[in-house]
Amino acid sequence: MRKITTFLVLICASIFAVQAQSQLKQFTMKSKLLGVEKTYTVYLPDGYKKSNENYPVLYLLHGAKGNDSSWAEQKRGNAQNIADAEIAAGRAKKMIIVMPDARGIGEKNAGKNMGYFNVEGWPYEDFFFQEFIPHIDKKFRTIASKEGRAIAGLSMGGGGSFVYAQRHPEMFCAAYSTSGLLDHRYRPLLPSNYDIGWLWSVAQTSPVEYLRAATAEQIEKLRTVRWMLDCGDDDKIIFTNIDFFLEMKREKVPVELRVRNGKHNWAFWRESLPLILAFSFK
Repeated sequence: MRKITTFLVLICASIFAVQAQSQLKQFTMKSKLLGVEKTYTVYLPDGYKKSNENYPVLYLLHGAKGNDSSWAEQKRGNAQNIADAEIAAGRAKKMIIVMPDARGIGEKNAGKNMGYFNVEGWPYEDFFFQEFIPHIDKKFRTIASKEGRAIAGLSMGGGGSFVYAQRHPEMFCAAYSTSGLLDHRYRPLLPSNYDIGWLWSVAQTSPVEYLRAATAEQIEKLRTVRWMLDCGDDDKIIFTNIDFFLEMKREKVPVELRVRNGKHNWAFWRESLPLILAFSFK
């Protein structure tokens, strides 16, 4: 009887050990710069609550028409389950994953105020660096330094992650873009009063054009960040990804490019997430 009891205890302990005790929660913060409350979703790894340890932070940006829950939803990004599995397998370090909200005002989260850049009356990039990152570092036990901070994103968020790392290389150790919107092919033709503000902001903040106009000092700072491009071979925006890769090569800035079978969809981005997690804090 004692052997049976011991066996059952061991089985229960094994099951409990396999079930990661990570957390996925949505929070709200008030922004003075934007004049609104913004939501954000956070993944806290197994052991966070019980330890006094500080963790690196991955800022994971959603795409157009998404929100801070997009990467977290099981049918979309499935971030918690994927992060649990990658960390448990030792392929990724324990980290905090912060998913900000850059949705627009309108149907399907599109329209006005969508995007990661400053536009008239909506200084989102200023909010991100002056309010959001300091808020995260204060609220959670983060490694609040360049070495403890990485950024990644899909599509619109891929472009946002690269622009942020280009403009603020002192803030991030790594930047990863999957299916990134890295330029707007109609950029030379867009008038200054273009109706879709987020596309205009993408055109004005092209990571490709940044490289073509960068000074020697700016290029040198880019070398302090690890860069990864990841795009599907059937994705229409692969051309701008290749443009970025070639410009980085011309400037002799280390960069990695992965072209995999896939399209511009969640099936591809879910497969990207393990790569993002492994790359962020090597």
